[in-house]
Amino acid sequence: MGQRTPLYDLHLALGAKMVDFGGWDMPLHYGSQVEEHHQVRRDCGVFDVSHMTVIDISGHQAKEWLQLLLANDVDRLHGCGHALYSAMLNEQGGVVDDMIVYCADDGYRLVVNAATRDQDLAWMQAQLGSYQVHMRERPDLAMLAIQGPQARHKIAELVTQSRGVLIHQLKPFEGRADGDWFIARTGYTGEDGLEIVLPADQAPAFFNDLVGAGISPIGLGARDTLRLEAGMNLYGQDIHLGVSPLAANMAWSIAWEPASRNFIGRAALEAERAAGVQLKLVGLVLEERGVLRAHQVVRIADVGEGEITSGSFSPTLSKSIALARVPMATADRAEVEIRGKWYPVRVVKPTFVRHGKTLI
Repeated sequence: MGQRTPLYDLHLALGAKMVDFGGWDMPLHYGSQVEEHHQVRRDCGVFDVSHMTVIDISGHQAKEWLQLLLANDVDRLHGCGHALYSAMLNEQGGVVDDMIVYCADDGYRLVVNAATRDQDLAWMQAQLGSYQVHMRERPDLAMLAIQGPQARHKIAELVTQSRGVLIHQLKPFEGRADGDWFIARTGYTGEDGLEIVLPADQAPAFFNDLVGAGISPIGLGARDTLRLEAGMNLYGQDIHLGVSPLAANMAWSIAWEPASRNFIGRAALEAERAAGVQLKLVGLVLEERGVLRAHQVVRIADVGEGEITSGSFSPTLSKSIALARVPMATADRAEVEIRGKWYPVRVVKPTFVRHGKTLI
C-alpha cells in the first residue's frame, strides 16, 4: 500500500482507477482518460496533486542559498507573489529535479516532484553548509490544480470574496496567500488555471465543492497527455540526473547573468556549451497509425540515432506524438522503430498544443 493523499476516499467514491505513482496511490482516471483530457482543454477540471512536495525556505540567507542551489535566479522574482521555473543541478550539470519557486511574504515556497522527494531533501540538506537558512517540508498541506480555460472564472465564484478578487488579479506565474490558502496561476497542462495549496483538513470539503459545482475530477493519465502536448518535461523520463538542461529544452530557464553567480552545475554547463551541445529535445509527430512510446529508437539519415523520452496518442491532435532526444544536427524528418518496423515521423518544436491551439 502506498501513501495516500487526504482525498483518497473521495477518489474511490468517484470510481477512480487507482495506481502507484512515485509511492503514492493516485487516480489514473475516473472512467475515460480521453474525455478527461478534452474536458481540461475545452472547459476545466480538478487534479489532486497533494502528492507533490511543498518546502518553505526562510532565513536571512535564503535568497543567497537559492542563488547557489538553482540554475535560475530568484533575484528575478521582483517582489512577493512572483514565481519562476528552475532546474536544480548537480556538479556535473545533471538535473536533480525541476520545480516552481514562489516568492512569499516570509521567504520562498518550492514545489518539487513527489517521486524525487527523498533525493531532493537529501541534496538540499547537503548544500546548506553554514548558510543561515531554515528548510521546512509541509506535509500538513494539500494541493489542488484546477486547469482549463474556464478554471479561474469558475473557481472565483466558489470561494470567498477576497479569494475571488485575488484570482482575478493574478497574472501568469504569480501566487499569493489569502489566509491559510496559497493561490497560484501556474500549472502543468498548457492551459490557464490555478494551483491552490491549502490545509490538508480543508481539502476534502473544497474538492467536494468543486465536483458538486460540475468541475470534473481528472486523473494522472490525462495529466500526462496534457503535459506531453504542452511539451513539458516529466522527471524520470525527459529529465534525470544523467541529462543536462541544455539537452532538455530548458536552456531558457538558466540565468547566466550575473556571471559572478556560481550556481551548482554552472561550470559543467559552460564546458558543455564551449564544446558544443551534442543533443537536443525535439517533438515527433507520427502521421501513420501506431503509437510512439518511451525508449523507441529514432533514426536520422546521415546524422545518427536518438531515443524517445515520452510518447503517447494525442487526444487533441488525434495522432501519436513524442518528445525525443536526438543529435543536434537533426532536421525535420526521422524514422522511429515500432515493433521491428521503421515509420517516418515529422520532427517539430517540442510544443504541440498551448491554450487550446495547435502549434504544429
